[in-house]
This record gives sequence, structure tokens and C-alpha cells, in this order.
Amino acid sequence: MFTIGEFARLGRVSVRMLRHYDSIGLLPPASVDPHTGYRFYRADQLRRLNRVIALKELGLTLEQVRAIVDDAVDVAELRGMLRLRRSQLAEQLAADTARLTAVEARLRMIESEGRMTTQDVVLKEIAPARVAELTAVAPSYQGEDIGPVIQPLYPELFRRLAAAGITPTGPGIAWYEPADPGGDAVVVHASVLVDAEPSAAPDVTVRDLPELRNAATIIHHGAMDDVEPSMQALARWIEENGYRTDGFAREVYLDYCPDTPEKGVTELQVAVYRD
Repeated sequence: MFTIGEFARLGRVSVRMLRHYDSIGLLPPASVDPHTGYRFYRADQLRRLNRVIALKELGLTLEQVRAIVDDAVDVAELRGMLRLRRSQLAEQLAADTARLTAVEARLRMIESEGRMTTQDVVLKEIAPARVAELTAVAPSYQGEDIGPVIQPLYPELFRRLAAAGITPTGPGIAWYEPADPGGDAVVVHASVLVDAEPSAAPDVTVRDLPELRNAATIIHHGAMDDVEPSMQALARWIEENGYRTDGFAREVYLDYCPDTPEKGVTELQVAVYRD
């Protein structure tokens, strides 16, 4: 038989881990010296240890591992455990991918900070516009909350307009307003320029967007996930020129590229005023 140290080296685990497995009944030693308390293991126990390690690496709990190695679960239960773990790993991978995308966007913002100057900002008047739109509510104005809400709205909007025989006459315009004055939620308006009467499409809202007498505007090139540097340049110009903002920014999709968002061109428009 092997001492606990020898068995740990053969199994490529720590002595502390073997002691823990013993304490929870997952892998007790073959024998324990009654006088010294030393633990001893047999070579054939490596098979159980290897199964424990393999199942642990799949992300199963020690309780699940013990049930499996003790043959306390049947094939159907084991299949269910592994399917559940597969689903959990897929969700974790999606979440990690989203975090990685956010980190890369933040790095690009840091690397490009200072390259875009406030000279790129133009103050102009925005005329009223007739639009057709669909709306939904997002939990907040943060990008991770807006994206999943607005992305399905535009394909559905275009589908309904096509069914009504209405052809857009200009770019899409996304605009936002508070859903509740005291909360974080916002109403997301996915709209597009049209030349149609309000009654032309019964399942789409046709309305007139009001003019913006003074709008600070800037052209953003790239995906909306990377919009922070453009918004920062816009904010600096507004502050440096003594203006205050009035509401959320409008997003005018001058070149809408859903399949290649990094090629998109968007004009950001923020209504501004002086006290």
C-alpha cells in the first residue's frame, strides 16, 4: 500500500484534496493506522480517483460525482446531468464571449481616446420627419440592455411595412424616452423615414418626429457597441461650448450594416440648449 503522500503523487493531486475526499466519504483510504492516524491507499483506488477527477473537470458537484462513482445513478440520470452541465457551459461561454467583446471595445476606446476631436461636432437644426416605428421597453439605457431590445424591432418593422406596401424613404432613426420618470427603463423607438399616412399600416405607428432647433451632431463610424469615443467627443463639445442636453441622443443609421456592424455609419444627434 501507499502512504497518502505517495498516493497523491501517483494520482497527481494534493494531500489536502485526498484528506478532503476522505472527510466527505468520497475516497476513504484503504486503511488507517490506529496509533498514528496515517492513511494508506491501494493501487486499485487510483481508478476511482481518476474517475472523480474526470467528473470534477466536467464541472459536476462533488455530491454528483459521488453518486456517479458509487453507481447510484442510472444512465438516464447521468445523461440528464451531463446535458444540464452542457447547457450551463454554453450559457457561461456566451456570457464570457459578451464580456470579452466588452473588454475589447473598452480597449479600443482607450486606444482611440483623444484621436477624435470636438472639431468633428456640428451644431445644426434637424427638421421634422415622418417616420414609421415599432417600440419596446428596455430595462435601462445601457448598451447591453438596448441591443437585445432594438435588434429584433427593425426586421419586424421592415416586414410589416413591406406587407402594407410602404417603402422607406430614408434611413432608420432610433430614439429613446424614459419609460418611467423615476426609473431606469426607457422606451426604445425603432423608426424609419416614410412617406405615408398614419392609417397606412395599422400594425405600425406612423408619426412625425419633432424638429430639433439646436442639435449637436457627430458621425460615428463602426458598430454601436463601440460608440463611447464618439459620445465622449460629443459630450466634451457640449460642455466646452456651454450647452446643456435635452433628452437622449437620436441615432440616425446613415449606413446600416446588420451583418457587418463594424462598417456602419451613424449620426448621433443630441438636442442642446443654453440656460
